[in-house]
Amino acid sequence: MTIPRRSLRAAGTLAAAAVVGLTGAVLTAGPAAAHTPTWAVTCSEVSLDLTAYNSKVTNQVTVTVDGKDLLSTETFGREFHKKLELPKHDKELTVHLVVKAGDGDNFSRDETKSAPVCEDATPPPAPSEGTPSRAPSTEAPTPSAKPSEAPSTSAPAVATPSPSSPDLAETGSSSATPVIAGAAVAVLLAGGGVMWSVRKRRTAQH
Repeated sequence: MTIPRRSLRAAGTLAAAAVVGLTGAVLTAGPAAAHTPTWAVTCSEVSLDLTAYNSKVTNQVTVTVDGKDLLSTETFGREFHKKLELPKHDKELTVHLVVKAGDGDNFSRDETKSAPVCEDATPPPAPSEGTPSRAPSTEAPTPSAKPSEAPSTSAPAVATPSPSSPDLAETGSSSATPVIAGAAVAVLLAGGGVMWSVRKRRTAQH
């Protein structure tokens, strides 16, 4: 069986076209799968890890927070790595990432994420109007008065009789008794002496 030359040429042309088409598809799909824009947002920072980009073109990255630039537009080649510190905030922030690939808009990124509030960044409540209340004192209260002294156990002083009070009636043991007794003894002695003198005179007369 002989195959015509025209058929062989036609088959070779189709095969070559198929190979070229497949090669182009692989080359086209390669960059699309290679671009890897990875980024993360926490309450305090934004981490950027852009890898596997085309180093033969100019790529750009921009980051904004609530419409304000956190990272002004920067150019990069194959890779871009950076950590950006977020400003202190007491409410959720909107972080916007824009990546423009130099080899086609289909490789660019335009994404938005939210940055939560850090737990230790919540501001204290505003003081109420008027005089702020003082913090309660932790000191023990001081007793208002000293305890009363113990009652005195000493005996009450004996009352001294007033000099104007009337004299009490004298009894047999009064202080005048010795005086009276002495006077009686003196009278008896005087009487005895008189009698002795009289008797002596009478005896002398007889």
